Amino acid sequence: MTNPFRYGGVVSADAFCNRRSELSDLRRAIDNSERMFLYSERRLGKTSLIQLLLSRLPKRDYLTIYVDLWPTDGLPSFATTVAEAIALSTSTKSDKLLETAKEMFAPLSPSLTLDSSGNPSLKFGIVRSMPKQIDIQEILNVPGKLSQKMNRKVVVVFDEFQRLIEYENDLVERTLRSVVQTEENVAWLLLGSRKHLIQRMFLDQERPLYRSAGHYPLGMIGTEHWLPFIRERFLKANKEIEDEVILSLCELSEGHPFYTQHLAHALWELTPFNDDATPTLLNEALSLLLQRESYAFTTLWESLTRNHQRFLRGLALEAKGVAPFSSGFIARYGLRSASNAQRAAETLLERDVVDRENGSFTITDRFLRLWIQRTAE
Repeated sequence: MTNPFRYGGVVSADAFCNRRSELSDLRRAIDNSERMFLYSERRLGKTSLIQLLLSRLPKRDYLTIYVDLWPTDGLPSFATTVAEAIALSTSTKSDKLLETAKEMFAPLSPSLTLDSSGNPSLKFGIVRSMPKQIDIQEILNVPGKLSQKMNRKVVVVFDEFQRLIEYENDLVERTLRSVVQTEENVAWLLLGSRKHLIQRMFLDQERPLYRSAGHYPLGMIGTEHWLPFIRERFLKANKEIEDEVILSLCELSEGHPFYTQHLAHALWELTPFNDDATPTLLNEALSLLLQRESYAFTTLWESLTRNHQRFLRGLALEAKGVAPFSSGFIARYGLRSASNAQRAAETLLERDVVDRENGSFTITDRFLRLWIQRTAE
């Protein structure tokens, strides 16, 4: 039997745990043509959530445009990536695809190639050498024009939206603000996985997108949802698992979807058919995963300064929500001063090792937190 727990990549509906209220909220936002920042930690399932949401929209009423901004690094690559996503959303047939691309994006010199599987792929003759006169607003206006032409609501998703803040200037942000505030039948979902960057984009008064969209932080999945989800998938394989074991698993993973599914996957593999998933097997599953990650964690740890290590050890050993700049925390972990702790936090934040959470910080990789706990013993 195939392991029912999925982690990494986009998770399909049958392997997706809950998120019913989030799906309902985002569907209403789409129906109201809203602009929404959806942000969370990495690996929390934003892309899977949005892909599931888009798949449920009736095609006769909605046109969906999904743009992955991760490979982009500035205006030229942003323009061509958006143009390709728009063209692909309107047609899958090779001849029609090129015709559409030329009609909408002629200045980008589109051409069509086929990959090894025979699937069409758009290429643009102008990329890094794109002249400045290419009008980015003209490209961003295309979804609105498509909505009128096709008489359908258009949903535009920008994934890894925080990439824009790393561009050479804020032209894309300024243009996007102008466009999203004027389109009446287009919903814009802006997804980000580095919360402090996304929050800076819409909470910093100096940024062009300040307060230009609603914000929707995506949280963890509650244990009450994981209990039936994990139990049912074990039972289907004739494997028993007590609620206490599931609760222990969720405590280790903090309800984070990636780490919960990953640990459940390992536990499912170690549990024999017609047998029980025991606390001992859960500990073996965790040890196995930490052993596999040990080299990467050791490499990261050795790249950190002593202050960084002390700050992380404190976050790993203390209860969630600890005040890391308090005198008690600083004394317990030898950080010497609040300014030392603050510098360590900012560096780790920039390196995406920690993230801010309700006035404190959390170690983004839950397995790294557990590895530190074990190595600190």
